[in-house]
Amino acid sequence: MSDTNLETEIKNIKARNVRVELDKNGRLLGRADFVFVFLTYIVVVIYSFTIQKVTNVFLSSLVPVIGFTLSTLSLRFVRKIWEKRIKK
Repeated sequence: MSDTNLETEIKNIKARNVRVELDKNGRLLGRADFVFVFLTYIVVVIYSFTIQKVTNVFLSSLVPVIGFTLSTLSLRFVRKIWEKRIKK
């Protein structure tokens, strides 16, 4: 094997490792999203019971959770843009 082939192979392996790490981070973000949504909902339900001025606590608790979820999902779009800039 020539030095040029070896160098090319090493560059390919390094590029693959970067892709694998980015993919791994993406999967972890997906799991974290669910945990954040669930915990946010629980906190809002507890808060709604505490103030007791809401007619339907469970339904009204969905509003901030949906807002948080939408903001979290938009982070994936921002992450894709960030990844493209890193690859340049």
